Amino acid sequence: MDDRLKRHDLTEDEWTRLAALLPAHPRRGHRWADHRMIINGVFFRARTSCSWRRLPETYGSWKTVYNRHRRWSADGTWETILDALRTGHDEAEERDRTSGPDSTSAGAHRHTPPGDIRPGGTFEIANW
Repeated sequence: MDDRLKRHDLTEDEWTRLAALLPAHPRRGHRWADHRMIINGVFFRARTSCSWRRLPETYGSWKTVYNRHRRWSADGTWETILDALRTGHDEAEERDRTSGPDSTSAGAHRHTPPGDIRPGGTFEIANW
């Protein structure tokens, strides 16, 4: 596999977290293609905005990747994965945002130094 393609593929730790959230292989019919390869193909397409038919063969048949993506979109698998990965992260983010010396119960934004614009920071015209 081309190293340029592999650098964005799932790591072992990421795969371990995802594997438990994926649907089991169907009891009837032939076995599904490798979930990890399919997910890497879906991520590649999302990252590059290529057409399904232009998906590199490294990720298997474009039609297989497309069909699995559609099936998981329709049955809620992607939402389940996102919810599971987000669990715990949102609470930690909220705790970080509201537990600073400059925070209030309303969740005030931290002050941004002059000339420094960051997401979540305040920006005043006087800083510009």
